Amino acid sequence: MARYQTSFSSPTSAEAAFDYLSRFSTTAEWDPGVVEARDLTPDPVGVGSAFEVISSFLGRRVPLRYEIVEYDAPHRVVLQAENASVRSTDTITCEPGADGSTVVSYDALLEPRGPARVMAPLFTLVFRRIGDRAARGLRANVDRLAGADLGDTGRP
Repeated sequence: MARYQTSFSSPTSAEAAFDYLSRFSTTAEWDPGVVEARDLTPDPVGVGSAFEVISSFLGRRVPLRYEIVEYDAPHRVVLQAENASVRSTDTITCEPGADGSTVVSYDALLEPRGPARVMAPLFTLVFRRIGDRAARGLRANVDRLAGADLGDTGRP
């Protein structure tokens, strides 16, 4: 099992951060390991919403169909995906900070399945590197939303 956790404070409102991150097709904007991502279900986003995310992992394109299994706007969303090789659970929370900011926490759990279990130590090492790059993009894109909270119409 590989786990990546990060947390940061952002000037973006919890509502704007949550709306952006719970629409998991935005991973293509902030995670450099994601090659493509798209919505599979119509609005509104909520329990049952599905997203296709295609990642590049160890030189291979890995498609995953994520589905929202818990949705408590604008505080917490849990998404799950699995294929023959891996099961992924991503939990995102957005909570008000003491200074008017939003504390965004991201917890990603990657569980190798089947024959891929023998590669678990490699998954952990690679997942940490992938997570660090994604965390930088996540923070930069959520922070950009702060301008939209103030009336900008542009999307990050």
